[in-house]
Amino acid sequence: MCQLLGMNANTPTDVCFSFTGLATRADEHKDGFGIAFFEDKGLRHFVDHHGARSSPVAELVKRYPIRSDIVIAHIRKATQGRVALENTHPFVRELWGRYWVFAHNGDLKHFAPRLHGAFRPVGDTDSERAFCWLMQELAKAHAAVPSVAELTRTLGELLPQAAAHGTFNLLLSNGQALWAHGSTQLHWLLREHPFRSAHLSDEDLSVDFAQHTSASDHVAVVATEPLTRDERWHAIAPGTLQVFQHGRPAALGATA
Repeated sequence: MCQLLGMNANTPTDVCFSFTGLATRADEHKDGFGIAFFEDKGLRHFVDHHGARSSPVAELVKRYPIRSDIVIAHIRKATQGRVALENTHPFVRELWGRYWVFAHNGDLKHFAPRLHGAFRPVGDTDSERAFCWLMQELAKAHAAVPSVAELTRTLGELLPQAAAHGTFNLLLSNGQALWAHGSTQLHWLLREHPFRSAHLSDEDLSVDFAQHTSASDHVAVVATEPLTRDERWHAIAPGTLQVFQHGRPAALGATA
């Protein structure tokens, strides 16, 4: 299946180290990659239907320290939908005057919700179809952008409906928070003072975060599988919706 990476920080932070660890896994997950960086209400969005090991776009992301407080990245191993740019995660839509970014790891069988209005898939993946449905139902539930707490409650009602059709690990953000739904396999960690060195699990690369951070920094990282071998990663229990704001987990244990 695909691999997910998310980051939420209380101050703009670069994700080069974690993305390098994710891209290392693209030998198996070679059907495309993408990454989105929130900058206030703006968004930098890069996708390529070539694997992250060989893509020049991926090389740019590894070497260009774009600083953001919310990042969502994805490397694809296709299950539904051909290998094509329009089927490459993360997907982006607008709702309530904000960009929404979605990436999915899993496989939804026989999920064919009725879609109408502004939210229609461009490609032919179950993932984009589920995202369009989710945006449609959020738009029906709220007239304008609600609070993060209200959105979390609504997502907690909606996500099980799609998850009933298969595996539904996902990352979602509108620039205000990062939502992570664990269906089978998803992990997170918190980096904060005192910062230490960390070593990637799949590549001979390490970084001393103490040299690049201040005592007030908080950074939460979410990944399908732990990216480092010497940090404390927490598994998200199946069926759980975890929210991250300002570099910290919030609403622990929200069930979805």
